[in-house]
Amino acid sequence: MRKFLPLLVSTAAATLAAGCAPNVRSDANHELLSSVHCGSYAWAGSFRGASPLRNTIANPLNEERLRSAIAAHLTPGGTILPVGSTADCLVGYGIGGNYAVDPGFYPYGGYWGPGWGWYGWGGPYVYREGIIAIDLYDAKSRQPMWHASADQSLFDVSGPEAQKRIDAAVTAIFSKRPPGA
Repeated sequence: MRKFLPLLVSTAAATLAAGCAPNVRSDANHELLSSVHCGSYAWAGSFRGASPLRNTIANPLNEERLRSAIAAHLTPGGTILPVGSTADCLVGYGIGGNYAVDPGFYPYGGYWGPGWGWYGWGGPYVYREGIIAIDLYDAKSRQPMWHASADQSLFDVSGPEAQKRIDAAVTAIFSKRPPGA
């Protein structure tokens, strides 16, 4: 049994870590991806506007954290270099959030006897939902080549916790990057 304990612990840790990975959605223009080589990139823009999220989850510090995380995945070993107006590809990004409604029934508790049965709250459940997105464009045609987003909430977090969540989302997003992107 002692021989299997380290294996059991590492398997449990890996399972828990995988369960914490953000849900990622990805879409690609494979025809464009096959014809454009991204040897260099530039940023498509930066956060703008007077959104109420600008003061909370989409603040300038989180924007810089997100840019740094994206750049780290684009330039491993210097394969895709950051340049200015002569870039092959443009990289866009976003941080957002909204309130989502889950209309399901959520039973809780339960006992048998007088007044037996499950009881619960049958109304909708409203919760905050966060998202981090990355887009890749052909710089010449300005056509989108790849879009991916991860469910990741930055509500009520800042500093190291925000950095940790942004890094996890960007890592999860880049794990879904199609060949050529």
